This record gives sequence, C-alpha cells and structure tokens, in this order.
Amino acid sequence: MKYSFRKDNDWFLIITVFLLAIFGLIMVFSASYVFGIAMETPDPYFYIKRQLQWFFLGTFFFLVVMHIPFRFYKKLSPLLIILSLIALALVLVPGVGYTVNGATRWIRIGSFQIQPSEVVKIVIIIYLAQVYSQKQAYIDQFIRGVMPPLIIVGFIFGLIMLQPDLGTATSIMLVAVIIVFFSGAKWWHLLSLGIVGGSLFAVFSMSEDYRIRRLTSFVDPFADPLDSGLQLIQSYIAIAHGGLSGTGLGQSVQKLFYLPEPFTDFILAIISEELGLLGIAFVLGAHALILFRGVMIGTRCKNPFGSLLAFGIVFQIAIQVVFNVGAVTGLLPITGIPLPLVSNGGSSLFVTLVSLAILAIFLATTFGNNV
Repeated sequence: MKYSFRKDNDWFLIITVFLLAIFGLIMVFSASYVFGIAMETPDPYFYIKRQLQWFFLGTFFFLVVMHIPFRFYKKLSPLLIILSLIALALVLVPGVGYTVNGATRWIRIGSFQIQPSEVVKIVIIIYLAQVYSQKQAYIDQFIRGVMPPLIIVGFIFGLIMLQPDLGTATSIMLVAVIIVFFSGAKWWHLLSLGIVGGSLFAVFSMSEDYRIRRLTSFVDPFADPLDSGLQLIQSYIAIAHGGLSGTGLGQSVQKLFYLPEPFTDFILAIISEELGLLGIAFVLGAHALILFRGVMIGTRCKNPFGSLLAFGIVFQIAIQVVFNVGAVTGLLPITGIPLPLVSNGGSSLFVTLVSLAILAIFLATTFGNNV
C-alpha cells in the first residue's frame, strides 16, 4: 500500500514538532554520553539509543495517527480509560511495577520501560473531551454536568500518587480543570474545583518529608546545598556559565556529574550552558509556536469534541513546559516533569508525538470543514 500525505495536515505544526524533537535527541546525547561511559559496561550511546528507539516508534505512530479522523477517538474513549486504570493498577503490583530511585512508575516489557501515567495524560484528555462534549446542554449544572467525569480524574490522581508522582498527578488535575473551563462551566464551579484541587495538592505535598523539602528548597536552595538544594544550585551554575551563546555543543561542565541526571528533567540547564540564551530561546520559541497553533485549532474547530481535545492536548504540553522551566530556573518547586520532546524519556516522547499527531490532522477543521 502506498503511503500518501494529506494536504490538509498542519505542516507548520509538524515541522516545528520534529525540529524540536530532533534537537532534543542531539541534546540528550550531548548530556548523557558521559554517564554512558561511566556505566559498568561502558557505552556512550546507551541513553541515546533507547531514546532513538522511542523516537522512531513515535514517528511511525505519528504518521499513522495523522490519517485517523479525530472523532475515531471518541468511540475508543471508554475502552482507553478502562485500560489506563488497569495499567496504573498493574504498576503497583509487586513484580510487575519497575522501581527507579524509589518510585514505582514503570512496567517493563522486554527492553522497553513503559510509564502508564504518561499514556494517561492523553487518555484523560480524550475521555474528558468526549464526556463534556456530550454535556453541553447542561454543563451549567455542577452535579449533573461537571462533577461525574471528575470522579474518574480523582481516582486516577490517587493511583498516580501511590507511585508516587505528585508532578504528573498535578498536571493531569490542572488539564482537567482547563477542559472544564473550555467546556463552558460556570466560573464558581471552576473556583470550587480550584479550591478542592489546591487543598488536595497541599495535603499530598505535606504528607511526606521529601515532598516538603522539594517544595521548599527552591525558595533557598543554599540552605541545604549538598542535599535538597544541590540540583537547583548546579542548574544555576550551568545557566550562568552559558551566558548568551553558550560554551559550545558538547562542552558542558555541569554534565560531568555535577548536575544529577542532566539529560532528564534538567536538560534545559545543559542547553543553556552549551547553547546559551539562544538555545533556550529556540526551545521556548518552538513550544510557544506549538501552543499558538493548538489554541488556534481549538478556537476555530466547529466540533465540540475536537475543540476540547485540541485545547486539552496543547495545554497539557504547556503545563509541562511551565513546570519544567520553573523547576530549572528556581521559580517553581522541582516536580520531576520532563521538558516535552526534549528531555530523555521514551514514554513521554512517544505520547507527546502521538498527541501532537492528533492536532496535525485538524487543519481542515479549523477553516470551516466540520470533520
């Protein structure tokens, strides 16, 4: 069967996405090869090989999803949410869940480690878009219109917190509120949800000492420079070292075991050190273009499900960018949220590519074709 590209795909979005993803691959290799050399069996390409596997898998599914009408996911919504709940529960089963650095968030299948909570990010968006698009006639009623789907969100929040993963759970909760907002709920319903969500965040944040240290260390990392403040201090040094144009690709000093795991959540610090503020401008500029395109699609889409789906996808990515950049710069607590399309992490890269592939088929819809 001959593969063909649709002319109505959003090529502006597609090109931006893959430029950013390829840039991310380059930076993952630059930031990780020293760690590969230091392994028991030295392999400077260890991390980049795994990331490339996920990139090619994600690219394949990107091309497939580009040819699937977005309304197809509406039919799959109930099945996807059930499978997601099962996967989140399996993570907690001894012998099934895979633990890294004290957190059990992965399921290992062969050489792949799958993080179900990353998959849930897109599944919950599809589910909420499907449900709220059918509740438009009574979305102003809290008990009948707004509340029922949020029970599922709360259950998913609890399962993710058991892993534990406060950052991912919070991002899912925030995107749920955003979808409720765009669905047309009353402002006092949103205010009530904000109060409940903020209270839950406060309770879970204070439930463990390490979470309290994470959430307070960004205020004054120098109060504990060898423990809770270490990562942020080393990030500051990397950013300051880079200046405007950076030290040059591959020339970072902080990745030489000063900054812990520089190719994951704090890869932006290495980008700043090696490519300077210009590198940061490229990353944030590309993400801003994706956000702009997504908001345009969501605003112009005539189909309620498609509109909510577009807003959910693009704001989920925006939330992750804000959390990650805030953590790296010390403006927000460290939450362990990766930088979309850039940080090392196969599940995150794969899900982000598939999510953006759904957006890429919306171009015809945005200009009046009710797909």
